[in-house]
Amino acid sequence: MDTKRCFANRFDDYQGSLLAGQCEEAVAPLVTATIERILQELPPLGGGPEGRGAAAAASSCQWGLYGGVAGVAYMLYHVSQSPLFAGARERYLRSAKRLIDACARAEEWGEPDADTRAAFLLGGAGVYAVATLVYHALGRPDYVQPLGKFRALCAVCAPVSFLECGSDELFVGRAGYLCAALVLKQKLAQEMLLSYHEHLKPSDQELVWQSVDFLMEQEQNCNWPPELGEAIERENELVHWCHGAPAYLVSKKPQYLDTCIRCGELTWQKGLLKKGPGICHGVAGSAYVFLLLYRLTGNSKYIYRAQRFAEFLFTEEFKAGSRVLESIYSLYEGFSGTNMMTRWVL
Repeated sequence: MDTKRCFANRFDDYQGSLLAGQCEEAVAPLVTATIERILQELPPLGGGPEGRGAAAAASSCQWGLYGGVAGVAYMLYHVSQSPLFAGARERYLRSAKRLIDACARAEEWGEPDADTRAAFLLGGAGVYAVATLVYHALGRPDYVQPLGKFRALCAVCAPVSFLECGSDELFVGRAGYLCAALVLKQKLAQEMLLSYHEHLKPSDQELVWQSVDFLMEQEQNCNWPPELGEAIERENELVHWCHGAPAYLVSKKPQYLDTCIRCGELTWQKGLLKKGPGICHGVAGSAYVFLLLYRLTGNSKYIYRAQRFAEFLFTEEFKAGSRVLESIYSLYEGFSGTNMMTRWVL
């Protein structure tokens, strides 16, 4: 059913075979064309003492991973790692370096913001993490320089209550910093940080699972309210990565996997979002639900559903009925996130 938040899902569900038209040869050119459009739409880069300087440049260009240029750099790095785009790998990585260097200059010469210095999605930690990945992919030994700056930010978020707005959350808090550290550990094969299981006693690990159980208890018909205790209006519910069922994919443990699958069913019904193509509150974020469910279950039905959602992004219905984007290049709200999701579908 079409609502003010989502398009009606008119696709037939999985019948035992994937979409033949979504082979690599058909979809890869769409990714390439979207990258070219994104690069053309980027605002002028500043971020240094030359010219207008970082402060003036910041007025026309955001730098962080969520909605800024660093997100484009990460998307280019991500696509460059796929064998399908081997011919463009060096060009994408060079473009990523140019973008992330501008972000790093803005971070270092701009006005320091105590609330975002150690932020993964909105500040310095994300910029230095992406710079490390890009430099490393280019084979540059000086990747250790942004890596060192990332490590140094650990001291910023170490105090228990270093932020008034929430020291443990994803966008600017410790959870985001730890997420970035985990990515670097995986990609660089370095011991950035031990997993939390290696730090916690069994009794403390049990507290973590009790917290997960508490979240599970807040479920209302396959979804979760934006605020604790709030009742969900079924005709106006949020089914977003940022608010709702798409974010609650937890574990292969049976008691959690069943919840994950129910979340996926709601996302299939109401995940063709009108807010845009991105990850945070768009169709790409919904498609990621199915990619993760495929990873958890091995059921090809979820690849099919991700294919359908990716297909919808290129329909006239979506183009005509979705919200106009402020910046098409944004990783979490625009087409950079769409490209990352499409690459995984391939």
